Amino acid sequence: MSLKSRPSSIRHKQAAASVGQCSIIHLYSKFFQDYDKIIGQILLSSADVTNEKKRENLINTFNTLLEMGIIPVVNANDSVSYDEIQSEEQLFGDNDMLSAVVAVLCQANKLVIFSDIDGLYDSDSHRNVQAHLISKIGRITDEMYQMAGGAGSRRGTGGMRTKLKAAQYATEQGIDTIITNGKNPSSLYGIVNGESIGTLFTGG
Repeated sequence: MSLKSRPSSIRHKQAAASVGQCSIIHLYSKFFQDYDKIIGQILLSSADVTNEKKRENLINTFNTLLEMGIIPVVNANDSVSYDEIQSEEQLFGDNDMLSAVVAVLCQANKLVIFSDIDGLYDSDSHRNVQAHLISKIGRITDEMYQMAGGAGSRRGTGGMRTKLKAAQYATEQGIDTIITNGKNPSSLYGIVNGESIGTLFTGG
Protein backbone atom coordinates (compact mmCIF):
# COMPACT_ATOMS: atom_id res chain seq x y z
CA MET A 1 0.00 0.00 0.00
CA SER A 2 3.11 2.22 -0.09
CA LEU A 3 2.61 3.29 3.52
CA LYS A 4 5.64 4.48 5.47
CA SER A 5 4.16 3.53 8.84
CA ARG A 6 1.19 1.86 10.49
CA PRO A 7 -1.93 3.88 9.63
CA SER A 8 -3.59 5.91 12.38
CA SER A 9 -6.86 7.03 10.78
CA ILE A 10 -9.87 4.71 10.82
CA ARG A 11 -10.35 4.77 7.05
CA HIS A 12 -6.71 3.87 6.40
CA LYS A 13 -6.81 1.12 9.05
CA GLN A 14 -9.90 -0.35 7.43
CA ALA A 15 -8.36 -0.11 3.97
CA ALA A 16 -5.27 -1.91 5.27
CA ALA A 17 -7.47 -4.59 6.83
CA SER A 18 -9.18 -5.14 3.48
CA VAL A 19 -5.88 -5.60 1.64
CA GLY A 20 -4.38 -7.72 4.40
CA GLN A 21 -7.35 -10.04 4.48
CA CYS A 22 -6.83 -10.93 0.82
CA SER A 23 -3.22 -11.88 1.49
CA ILE A 24 -4.11 -13.92 4.56
CA ILE A 25 -6.89 -15.92 2.92
CA HIS A 26 -4.69 -16.59 -0.13
CA LEU A 27 -2.03 -18.14 2.12
CA TYR A 28 -4.57 -20.25 4.03
CA SER A 29 -6.08 -21.51 0.78
CA LYS A 30 -2.67 -22.32 -0.70
CA PHE A 31 -1.41 -24.27 2.31
CA PHE A 32 -4.63 -26.19 2.94
CA GLN A 33 -4.72 -27.21 -0.72
CA ASP A 34 -1.50 -29.14 -0.06
CA TYR A 35 -3.64 -31.38 2.19
CA ASP A 36 -6.61 -31.51 -0.21
CA LYS A 37 -8.66 -29.40 2.17
CA ILE A 38 -11.13 -26.68 1.21
CA ILE A 39 -11.47 -23.56 3.33
CA GLY A 40 -14.23 -20.99 3.67
CA GLN A 41 -13.82 -17.43 4.88
CA ILE A 42 -16.01 -15.90 7.58
CA LEU A 43 -15.56 -12.27 8.66
CA LEU A 44 -17.34 -11.39 11.90
CA SER A 45 -18.57 -8.19 13.50
CA SER A 46 -20.15 -7.90 16.94
CA ALA A 47 -23.62 -7.53 15.40
CA ASP A 48 -23.25 -10.97 13.78
CA VAL A 49 -23.01 -12.46 17.25
CA THR A 50 -25.29 -10.23 19.32
CA ASN A 51 -28.18 -10.00 16.84
CA GLU A 52 -30.33 -13.10 17.32
CA LYS A 53 -31.22 -13.61 13.65
CA LYS A 54 -27.68 -12.99 12.40
CA ARG A 55 -26.31 -15.30 15.08
CA GLU A 56 -28.70 -18.07 14.00
CA ASN A 57 -27.65 -17.66 10.35
CA LEU A 58 -23.99 -17.64 11.37
CA ILE A 59 -24.33 -20.86 13.35
CA ASN A 60 -26.08 -22.48 10.37
CA THR A 61 -23.18 -21.44 8.13
CA PHE A 62 -20.59 -22.88 10.52
CA ASN A 63 -22.52 -26.13 10.89
CA THR A 64 -22.96 -26.54 7.14
CA LEU A 65 -19.29 -25.90 6.40
CA LEU A 66 -18.17 -28.37 9.05
CA GLU A 67 -20.67 -31.01 7.90
CA MET A 68 -19.20 -30.70 4.39
CA GLY A 69 -15.64 -31.05 5.67
CA ILE A 70 -14.81 -27.43 4.83
CA ILE A 71 -12.57 -25.58 7.30
CA PRO A 72 -13.84 -22.10 8.31
CA VAL A 73 -11.12 -19.46 8.53
CA VAL A 74 -12.45 -16.71 10.77
CA ASN A 75 -11.36 -13.14 11.32
CA ALA A 76 -12.89 -9.91 12.59
CA ASN A 77 -14.47 -7.82 9.84
CA ASP A 78 -12.19 -4.84 10.44
CA SER A 79 -12.62 -3.43 6.95
CA VAL A 80 -16.23 -2.40 7.64
CA SER A 81 -16.76 -2.70 11.39
CA TYR A 82 -15.88 0.41 13.40
CA ASP A 83 -16.62 -1.38 16.67
CA GLU A 84 -13.96 -4.03 16.24
CA ILE A 85 -11.15 -1.79 15.03
CA GLN A 86 -11.57 1.26 17.27
CA SER A 87 -14.57 1.35 19.61
CA GLU A 88 -14.38 0.63 23.33
CA GLU A 89 -17.43 -1.60 22.81
CA GLN A 90 -15.38 -4.32 21.15
CA LEU A 91 -16.75 -7.83 21.47
CA PHE A 92 -13.63 -9.52 20.16
CA GLY A 93 -10.84 -7.01 20.72
CA ASP A 94 -8.21 -9.64 19.90
CA ASN A 95 -7.90 -13.03 18.25
CA ASP A 96 -7.97 -14.85 21.59
CA MET A 97 -11.51 -13.66 22.34
CA LEU A 98 -12.48 -14.15 18.71
CA SER A 99 -11.45 -17.81 18.98
CA ALA A 100 -13.52 -18.24 22.14
CA VAL A 101 -16.59 -16.71 20.48
CA VAL A 102 -16.17 -19.04 17.49
CA ALA A 103 -15.74 -22.04 19.79
CA VAL A 104 -19.06 -21.22 21.48
CA LEU A 105 -20.85 -20.67 18.16
CA CYS A 106 -19.58 -24.03 16.88
CA GLN A 107 -20.29 -25.79 20.20
CA ALA A 108 -16.70 -27.02 20.22
CA ASN A 109 -15.52 -29.70 22.63
CA LYS A 110 -12.22 -27.94 23.22
CA LEU A 111 -10.57 -24.62 22.51
CA VAL A 112 -6.79 -24.52 22.07
CA ILE A 113 -5.07 -21.14 22.34
CA PHE A 114 -1.43 -20.88 21.37
CA SER A 115 0.86 -18.59 23.35
CA ASP A 116 4.58 -17.83 23.35
CA ILE A 117 4.97 -19.75 26.62
CA ASP A 118 3.85 -23.20 27.78
CA GLY A 119 0.74 -22.05 29.67
CA LEU A 120 -0.20 -20.12 32.81
CA TYR A 121 2.53 -19.94 35.45
CA ASP A 122 2.23 -19.06 39.14
CA SER A 123 4.29 -15.91 38.38
CA ASP A 124 5.64 -14.09 35.33
CA SER A 125 7.84 -16.71 33.63
CA HIS A 126 9.58 -14.02 31.57
CA ARG A 127 10.97 -12.49 34.75
CA ASN A 128 11.07 -15.41 37.19
CA VAL A 129 12.98 -18.53 36.15
CA GLN A 130 11.54 -20.32 39.21
CA ALA A 131 7.95 -19.89 38.00
CA HIS A 132 5.92 -23.13 37.90
CA LEU A 133 3.48 -24.12 35.19
CA ILE A 134 -0.10 -24.68 36.42
CA SER A 135 -1.42 -27.78 34.65
CA LYS A 136 -5.12 -27.55 35.52
CA ILE A 137 -7.48 -24.78 36.65
CA GLY A 138 -11.13 -25.12 37.59
CA ARG A 139 -12.01 -21.46 38.07
CA ILE A 140 -10.30 -18.31 36.86
CA THR A 141 -9.80 -15.81 39.68
CA ASP A 142 -8.63 -12.20 39.97
CA GLU A 143 -5.33 -13.48 41.36
CA MET A 144 -4.72 -15.37 38.11
CA TYR A 145 -5.10 -12.18 36.12
CA GLN A 146 -2.46 -10.64 38.36
CA MET A 147 -0.16 -13.61 37.68
CA ALA A 148 -0.70 -13.20 33.95
CA GLY A 149 1.27 -9.95 33.84
CA GLY A 150 1.23 -7.58 30.90
CA ALA A 151 1.39 -7.90 27.13
CA GLY A 152 3.21 -10.86 25.64
CA SER A 153 4.50 -11.35 22.13
CA ARG A 154 5.39 -8.28 20.09
CA ARG A 155 3.23 -9.71 17.28
CA GLY A 156 0.03 -9.44 19.30
CA THR A 157 -1.91 -6.73 21.06
CA GLY A 158 -2.58 -8.64 24.25
CA GLY A 159 -0.84 -11.34 26.19
CA MET A 160 -1.73 -13.94 28.79
CA ARG A 161 -4.44 -11.66 30.23
CA THR A 162 -6.37 -11.69 26.96
CA LYS A 163 -6.00 -15.47 26.79
CA LEU A 164 -7.38 -15.77 30.31
CA LYS A 165 -10.40 -13.66 29.33
CA ALA A 166 -10.98 -15.90 26.33
CA ALA A 167 -10.61 -19.03 28.47
CA GLN A 168 -13.07 -17.64 30.98
CA TYR A 169 -15.61 -16.87 28.24
CA ALA A 170 -15.31 -20.36 26.78
CA THR A 171 -15.29 -22.29 30.06
CA GLU A 172 -18.38 -20.44 31.26
CA GLN A 173 -20.10 -22.01 28.23
CA GLY A 174 -18.81 -25.47 29.19
CA ILE A 175 -15.87 -25.62 26.77
CA ASP A 176 -12.54 -26.95 28.05
CA THR A 177 -9.76 -24.56 27.07
CA ILE A 178 -6.04 -25.30 26.77
CA ILE A 179 -3.35 -22.62 26.61
CA THR A 180 -0.03 -23.98 25.34
CA ASN A 181 3.08 -23.01 23.41
CA GLY A 182 2.56 -22.25 19.73
CA LYS A 183 6.17 -23.09 19.00
CA ASN A 184 5.17 -26.76 19.33
CA PRO A 185 2.14 -27.17 17.02
CA SER A 186 2.54 -30.97 17.10
CA SER A 187 1.30 -30.80 20.70
CA LEU A 188 -2.19 -30.67 19.18
CA TYR A 189 -1.91 -34.43 18.64
CA GLY A 190 -1.26 -34.95 22.34
CA ILE A 191 -4.15 -32.68 23.29
CA VAL A 192 -6.52 -34.65 21.05
CA ASN A 193 -5.28 -37.84 22.69
CA GLY A 194 -6.00 -36.47 26.16
CA GLU A 195 -2.43 -35.84 27.27
CA SER A 196 -1.70 -33.17 29.89
CA ILE A 197 -0.20 -30.34 27.85
CA GLY A 198 -0.01 -26.67 28.76
CA THR A 199 -2.70 -25.35 31.13
CA LEU A 200 -6.16 -26.89 31.01
CA PHE A 201 -9.10 -24.71 32.07
CA THR A 202 -12.06 -26.98 32.69
CA GLY A 203 -15.48 -25.99 31.37
CA GLY A 204 -18.76 -26.20 33.18
